[in-house]
Amino acid sequence: MRRVMTLVAAAALNLIAAEGDAQTSLLVEKKVFELPTYTTQGGGTIKNVRIGWESYGTLNAEKSNAILVTHFFSGTSHAAGKYREGDAVAGYWDPIIGPGKAIDTDKYFVISSDTLVNLNANTPNVITTGPSSVNPDTGKPYGMSFPVVTFRDFVNVQRALLDSLGIQKLKAVVGASMGALQAYEWAAAYPERVERIVPVIGAAGSDAFLIAWLDVWGQPIRLDPKWNGGDYYGKEPPNAGLTAALKVVSLQANQAEWAAQTFGDAPANPSKAPRAGFENQFKIQATLDQTSAARAAGSDANNMLYLIKANQLADVDPAGIKVPTLLISSPTDLVFPPARIDRTATAIASNGTYWSGQA
Repeated sequence: MRRVMTLVAAAALNLIAAEGDAQTSLLVEKKVFELPTYTTQGGGTIKNVRIGWESYGTLNAEKSNAILVTHFFSGTSHAAGKYREGDAVAGYWDPIIGPGKAIDTDKYFVISSDTLVNLNANTPNVITTGPSSVNPDTGKPYGMSFPVVTFRDFVNVQRALLDSLGIQKLKAVVGASMGALQAYEWAAAYPERVERIVPVIGAAGSDAFLIAWLDVWGQPIRLDPKWNGGDYYGKEPPNAGLTAALKVVSLQANQAEWAAQTFGDAPANPSKAPRAGFENQFKIQATLDQTSAARAAGSDANNMLYLIKANQLADVDPAGIKVPTLLISSPTDLVFPPARIDRTATAIASNGTYWSGQA
């Protein structure tokens, strides 16, 4: 456990040292894992399950050096490296995953996969099965007939992927936000297969406040007439609602300090003062509109609603976790504030499980 603490504590230094350094990025290949059929925790059947995955480093002969990285709500399997040298941006944790970095690929085989119902279903290099996938029984997209899935289903598919590689025990499961929830799920469901977990900015399970916030995230989609109860495939998708939903997520994730430091009260167009008319925007408004619309183009509205449901259903009891745990929190996070993570830590410690925390 102390070793993992050292690895994660080094991350801040690596973030500074590696940020923007394209030379440190690995070149990675997106691969596909398939299951002919999968039965969900709710008893639903999904045929032809396909998820994308990628890896960094080398799996040793004993297959004992694997670390699983689980991604956040709007994330993908692309945790590190680049698909091509010319890619403008590397994977989201590239500063801490790689040779000599905090999660050292000279020592560890690091694997990450796209979740079921991944938000970015329409993005190149994302492979996921969800409501936007074609139901082989009908030849049409599932839409809202797709079974409800939970984090246990995410973890079960990840476990099947690991089984296919001969990996029976993980050195660690490490993930941020929704990735942290998956780490807790691994510890609860398959403790014999996990040596330790590192939940980054995530409390175990959902509470009433988070459930309500998640509902707010999804409401713009449901209010968009083009959503049509989830039946929009082959028609114009509800991108206005999806864009508005992603604006809410972006603002909550980035928080007040980011807004103040990045935009202040600057107008979008210096010649069009916001006080002069409703059509004149502040810079933060225009930027959120543009970036959220771009993200919506690669996302699927139904997938987002299913992903929201999975987060609302997170129900791991931290008092039952017996896997050594390192909790990392952010003092300003609005989704998982430190008080909630502290309660998780107290519950984990209540049964004598070794844990440590960092802010």
